[in-house]
Amino acid sequence: MPTYAIGDVQGCFHALSGLLVQIEFDATRDHLWFVGDLVNRGPDSLATLRFVKGLGAAAVCVLGNHDLHLVAVAEGYGKLRKDDTLDDTLDAPDRDELVTWLRQRPLMHAEDGYALVHAGLLPAWTVPHALELAREVEQELQAPTYGSLLARMYGNDPDRWSDNLAGYARLRVIINAMTRMRVCTSDGVMDLRFKGDTAALPGGVLPWFAVPGRASRDTRLIFGHWSALGLVLEPNVVGLDTGCLWGRKLSALRLEDRQLFQFSCRAEEAEERRR
Repeated sequence: MPTYAIGDVQGCFHALSGLLVQIEFDATRDHLWFVGDLVNRGPDSLATLRFVKGLGAAAVCVLGNHDLHLVAVAEGYGKLRKDDTLDDTLDAPDRDELVTWLRQRPLMHAEDGYALVHAGLLPAWTVPHALELAREVEQELQAPTYGSLLARMYGNDPDRWSDNLAGYARLRVIINAMTRMRVCTSDGVMDLRFKGDTAALPGGVLPWFAVPGRASRDTRLIFGHWSALGLVLEPNVVGLDTGCLWGRKLSALRLEDRQLFQFSCRAEEAEERRR
């Protein structure tokens, strides 16, 4: 039963469909791991959500920042931004069912020697510790009082981890690291504003996965989120956001033999996104 890890789809359902044809996906046999950001900025978030939800146990999807943003907006705790493309989902008759399903996705997943997270892990976190922290957030999102977290989720502070953190400040750091972080200092201070490639790194920061002595380095980590970085295929680090949204490629990695599959995205979708 092959497992394919798939990069950020962000509503590019045409590209996802094409990629699944390329890999000859069979939902009765294969498994898909999505790195998060199923929705937003692309042209068809609604079809993407409906499709992945319909896969049931054949798919695992961790939460990305755009997924959480959709949940917050749908529940009245966030505001649409100028470049959001979420109206089709927000106006859909099955909106509540889809948003509830999305809210109940994991923040992190680990299985068979791999760990899946949307953005990254702070240097001090081992994979078992990070999974415990992810469960803290998931419990809050799945509780009847989930709105309290959504109302306090946005913001860049605190910008570093401490075992002494508590309450919503603690949960916000976990969410920011796992769904928004690209770079941090060697002692784990996040710069959540940076979105460029490694040639333009601000002084004093590194890609989160390049921090010397990172506690999670003994586990094979799969992430997305960083389209400017592009494909990363290292022994213990796989980055799969290859810019489908921007007209580049949507990528899938078969975990059993690490064979890469890529679907070239339609230029007209990228042009629609830029308008």
